[in-house]
Amino acid sequence: MGEWGFLSSLLDKVQSHSTVIGKVWLSVLFIFRIMVIGAGAEKVWGDEQSNMICNTKQPGCKNVCYDHAFPISHIRFWVLQIIFVSTPTLVYLGHVLHVIHKENKLREYIESHSTNQITKQPKYSDEKGHVKIHGNLLGTYMTSIVFRILLELTFIVGQYYLYGFVMDPRIVCSRAPCPFTVECYMSRPTEKTIFIIFMLVMSCVSLLFNVVEIFYLVCCNSRKRRAKTVQAAAISIQPRLHSRGLSQS
Repeated sequence: MGEWGFLSSLLDKVQSHSTVIGKVWLSVLFIFRIMVIGAGAEKVWGDEQSNMICNTKQPGCKNVCYDHAFPISHIRFWVLQIIFVSTPTLVYLGHVLHVIHKENKLREYIESHSTNQITKQPKYSDEKGHVKIHGNLLGTYMTSIVFRILLELTFIVGQYYLYGFVMDPRIVCSRAPCPFTVECYMSRPTEKTIFIIFMLVMSCVSLLFNVVEIFYLVCCNSRKRRAKTVQAAAISIQPRLHSRGLSQS
């Protein structure tokens, strides 16, 4: 699990700059994907090639058959999936840190100069480094979620076309240097199928959380716009009511 430490520390920083649903998505990524791969899946797939048995002793035949059945190992495929799916979130984190740095510089400038001459104020973050997701940050956040959805779908479809969702215990291969059509048998196919289905379910859950978060952000943004519209209308009506009262008096 040590190799995941750097990625985990970066994603942990995103927690304070995400929505509630985004925090749950990160928890699913940490607990049910990264930890499962590090704690259990690597041990299950550690003997996939060495314990594969073929009905021939032709040198190199087993390696060719394994490469034919699994162009990339399930573990490496899932590691790539986690890294690629996390990348848009890390890009958003970079934008957040850039905004916080700029607005901290602006606060320092405001403190050292006369506030009467400064009209620009920090609008995304406060003094403690907490950000409000709106404006450009909202656009970056929404874009990162869309890319996460596309990447999840790409890896789910890619896994299906590479080796399906069930571990077939028998592999039929007729590639050189195999002298004839060779049959090879994988070790622990049922246990590996359980892990494959589990990781597929986690990918679908992650996909669902991303879709729900987009609807959540859209609803929250539209609610804020309606509230601003109502507030602006109320402010514009007050002077007219006041002038009408004066004219009647």
